[in-house]
Amino acid sequence: MSDAKTILITGGTGKIGRVLVAHLLERGHIVVTSGRNKARLPEITDRAGTGKLHFIEIDLEKEDAAAAIIDFLQKNRIKPNCLINNVRNLEYLKLNDRFMPDRRNWIGEFALGVVVACELAAELANMHESALEAIINISSIYGMVAPNRRLYVDFAGESPIHYGVVKAALLHLTKELAVRLADKNIRVNAVSYGGVEGRVDGQFKKRYAELCPNGRMLRDNDLTGAIDFLISENSLAVTGHNLVVDGGWTIW
Repeated sequence: MSDAKTILITGGTGKIGRVLVAHLLERGHIVVTSGRNKARLPEITDRAGTGKLHFIEIDLEKEDAAAAIIDFLQKNRIKPNCLINNVRNLEYLKLNDRFMPDRRNWIGEFALGVVVACELAAELANMHESALEAIINISSIYGMVAPNRRLYVDFAGESPIHYGVVKAALLHLTKELAVRLADKNIRVNAVSYGGVEGRVDGQFKKRYAELCPNGRMLRDNDLTGAIDFLISENSLAVTGHNLVVDGGWTIW
């Protein structure tokens, strides 16, 4: 693949991360991904023995995490062209008996979703002889609109308030970084996904379909096209943008 890139994607062991890692490898890119447990990364890795997947086992919440990633990249002579901020910790979405997140979960969700994304962007942009061209922040429709109560059987218990608030903050971070990194010729964009199949039952999927113009939830193969575009030369004039991939959910 002549337009192959070197891509650092955080949260490669999660639902969306696994799909993106596998796709990027299939497209011929060199992929560096991170996670707290390498055992959670399926063997999508190096079937052809190409050596194109690198895994950093790291807790990104540690204060020295960004510096440790830069150290790994330098030791392995890897210069990412693209950063995809995708890390999550589902534990932070848990609610207390009043259906609110505890302060620890508020802070943890914000730290991973916004602070870590900003720190990594800054470190990679300022890396010695940086090759960074593009940053993609993985957001959500709930960073754009509030949840629809009709989707949930137990709205208070199933729709954590801090998830959408943090995703909205990530969208603003995208705009801030697009301005602040423009002089380095680094494009910064976000992708806001709608609901993805895989963790919900049939009744939830049915309710979702009735509320969405496209009539269904996203499938794995719906997740990759926006990423391909934003890391490619076709998006050289696109920065500070939120590319919405939601089957029309946010237009109603």
